[in-house]
Amino acid sequence: MDISKLIALTIFFLIPITIVELWFYEVIAFGTLLTAILVFIVIFVIIPVIYRYSYVMQRNLLFLNFVSVPVDFENPQSQELIGAQNYRVKSKDNVTIGVWHILPNRLALNKTLTSGKDTIEYLNHGEPIMIYLHGNSGNRGTAHRVHLYRILQENNFHIVAFDYRSYGDSSYVEPTEEGVVADSRSVYHWVKEKSGSSNIFLWGHSLGTGISSHLLDILEGEKENVSGIVLESPFNNMSDEIRHYPLARFFKYLPWFDYFFVEPVYENGFRFESDMHLSKVKSPIMILHAEDDIVVPLVLGEKLYEYIKNARKESNIASPLKMHKFSKADGLGHKYIYKSKQLTSFVLNFVSESLAYQQH
Repeated sequence: MDISKLIALTIFFLIPITIVELWFYEVIAFGTLLTAILVFIVIFVIIPVIYRYSYVMQRNLLFLNFVSVPVDFENPQSQELIGAQNYRVKSKDNVTIGVWHILPNRLALNKTLTSGKDTIEYLNHGEPIMIYLHGNSGNRGTAHRVHLYRILQENNFHIVAFDYRSYGDSSYVEPTEEGVVADSRSVYHWVKEKSGSSNIFLWGHSLGTGISSHLLDILEGEKENVSGIVLESPFNNMSDEIRHYPLARFFKYLPWFDYFFVEPVYENGFRFESDMHLSKVKSPIMILHAEDDIVVPLVLGEKLYEYIKNARKESNIASPLKMHKFSKADGLGHKYIYKSKQLTSFVLNFVSESLAYQQH
């Protein structure tokens, strides 16, 4: 047992003993004693036991699909998005997926060209396409996501943003890793069918990095040619993310932490092993991570980058692999990398290098 866990275990047993001693020496009242012990039992006994044996609790805390904001999905212009249109895509398992397609500025601002036509008709116009896979909670209309769409639109990307099952206006079907990846695969093939030879990139944020990494692994197995993937605030795998999650600080040094919090999530199939999925993919990869991200700490993005880099050395994969870190002084945290003045140049350079590699 390492020293940190030994210290945590000692403190764990000292807390109730200290509380009882304070009551014994009449420092605290009997009612305070009972309240303190009850709180201790709830936090360190009841919550871990419920979490370990409750699949529903694990799923809800992972996906946070019950946390949402009202959005008029049929009218993306209500989010101040120009040249945007709502679509419905059916997955193979009959899940209906809500999708926005947003035209690049050079098309969106050309009213003569686009008036009266479905935006989707222009997916094969030649501009690069970015399929955006969002993180947990909210939906495709959440503010920080919309801000990113606008930046990509200004730089003449098509943006395809969608909601997985149980999010937004998509069918309410209980989410699983396999389910949300299947939804993403359906959207990719829908885009591919309508985009001809246009270059398709994936952009995942937070939990969406785990989904997009899994998706890319599947697509390369199907011999699909994905032009590249952008991973914004990624983790390397769900097990490590749980260990580094802010709420875990109350428990993570206890010797039984993995048994109650990590192992059940893994056993229930919520693995999101981006490190494993990306270890052999040949598509270009760019990682974006803020130093002050407390939801998915920078160390996890760094671990993912190093894992992929080492795997590529062993497999002789030479496609671009980039990691850009954003200074803590910028205050970008987990959701606001879109505010960085460097973002546009990072994205455009990555796309340029990726397309050059593709033609190599």
